[in-house]
Amino acid sequence: MIASVRGTIAHVGLDSVVVEVGGVGLLVHVTPATAAALRTGETASLATSMVVREDSLTLYGFPDADGRSVFETVQTVTGVGPRLALAMLAVHSPDGVRAAVATGDVPALMKVPGIGKKGAERLVLELRDRMALPSGQVSAPVGNGGSPAWMGQVREALVGLGWSAKQAEDSVAAVAEESAAVGETPDVSALLRSALRRLART
Repeated sequence: MIASVRGTIAHVGLDSVVVEVGGVGLLVHVTPATAAALRTGETASLATSMVVREDSLTLYGFPDADGRSVFETVQTVTGVGPRLALAMLAVHSPDGVRAAVATGDVPALMKVPGIGKKGAERLVLELRDRMALPSGQVSAPVGNGGSPAWMGQVREALVGLGWSAKQAEDSVAAVAEESAAVGETPDVSALLRSALRRLART
C-alpha cells in the first residue's frame, strides 16, 4: 500500500497530477481544488490511497491524512466507489462531509454529483455512528465576546459545507433569533440542521 508520495510535480491536470518519484511518474487522482494548489516543477507531498483492481492500480491523493481517512471511510458504504468518494471531497471539506453525515443533512450530500436521495440517506444511516461532528461542535458555551459560541461553530460548519460567509452569517443570525424567542437550550447539531433548512429554502 502506498500511503504517501513526495516528489516533483511533473504535470497538473484538472483532476489529476503526475508526481515524479525516483525517476518514475506517478499519476495521482485529486480534487480540482487540490490540483489548483499544486504547481509544475515544485516539490509536493500528498497523502495517498491506492485502489487495487484486477486490471489497474490507481492512486488517489489528498493534502493530508484527514482527507484520505474520509475518502476511505465513505467507501465502506454500499454503492460508493473511489470516484464518488473523491467527488464528495471535491464538493465538501472533510469536516463538511462529517457534519453532513452526523446531522443527517441529506440535501447537502445530494449536492455531490452521483448521489441521490437514497444514496445520501444510506450514507447517513451507515456512517452516522462512525463520523462525529467536527471538533468543537458539540457544546455551546457563551464566548468572551458575549455571543454564544455555537454561532461561530455553526457558521464555520456551514462555510465548510460550501455556503458563502454571508449566507452562513444570515442563516445563523435568523436561527439565533428563533432560539432566543422560544428559550431553547442550545444544541449545536439541532441548530445546524435549522440553519441548513433555512438555506435550502433560499
